[in-house]
Order: sequence, then C-alpha cells, then structure tokens
Amino acid sequence: MPAIGYVTREGNGFKGQLRTLSIRTDIEIVPNTRKSGDTQPDYRVSAAGVEVGAGWVRRGEMSGKDYVSLSLAAPEFGPRRLYANLGRAAGQDDDDAFAIIWNPAD
Repeated sequence: MPAIGYVTREGNGFKGQLRTLSIRTDIEIVPNTRKSGDTQPDYRVSAAGVEVGAGWVRRGEMSGKDYVSLSLAAPEFGPRRLYANLGRAAGQDDDDAFAIIWNPAD
C-alpha cells in the first residue's frame, strides 16, 4: 500500500506531514487524554489545528505487535473516510520514523 505521509514519534504522540496528490499539510497525532472507554480513540489527529480524525491502538494478528489504525475525515477528502495505519517507514533505520500507509476500505 502507498504511503500518504510520514511522521516521527514526539513524546507520546507523532508529528509529520500528510501528503496526497491534492493535500500537503502538517499533521499531529496526540494521545486522547479524555479517553474513558474502550470504544473511544487512543489518539486524536489534527491538521493545521483542526481535528480531522482519530487513531486506535490495534494488535497485529500475525506479528502480535501493536500499531496505530487511523480514520481521517475532512471536506478535502471528499464524502468518504480515509483509513490508514502507522507502519515502519521503508528504508528508515530510525525506530521513531513511521509511514502513514493508506488502507483503502474497499
């Protein structure tokens, strides 16, 4: 799947850039400090100070490792949500570098 952005770990969250053919913006993924139940997101996602999505910590079935699953929505994305996962950035030796990997819903 193609990478639509890159982030690096910053404290308990992530900062970087979301890049598609029509969008190029800074993105911040921060812990949801108001989480009070299992169905609420673990992270809040914002771009230019506007909340555009959320993230949930999931466990990989094959690897058994945790990863962050993102759901993004904004008028610039059109009427559908954009789904992505944070994964290891290809060719990166930095353990704090992650790619935002597009995960088409259909």
